Amino acid sequence: MKKGDYIIVRTYSAGVFAGTLVSRKRQEVVLKHARRLWCWDGAASLSQLAMEGVTVPEKCKFPVEVSSVTLLQAIELLPVTPQARASIAQVPIWAR
Repeated sequence: MKKGDYIIVRTYSAGVFAGTLVSRKRQEVVLKHARRLWCWDGAASLSQLAMEGVTVPEKCKFPVEVSSVTLLQAIELLPVTPQARASIAQVPIWAR
């Protein structure tokens, strides 16, 4: 993966995020235009989510996008297909 790629990052304890890769140094990953993928429906795993996206966007819980996030202890990075990226963007902002 290279700078500018849209990816999904699973961390050890902060959860899962999708965004544009700014930098990576060992387990530290910086994303811009990132959303936390808190709860999803229509994909059995992060791998499927990265390849196909979600099929039930109205049942997903993805909070508001942040301009930038630094993630520590990244343990999985997945490239996201254009189809999956479009489905993530279609998920309404979840808030309580």
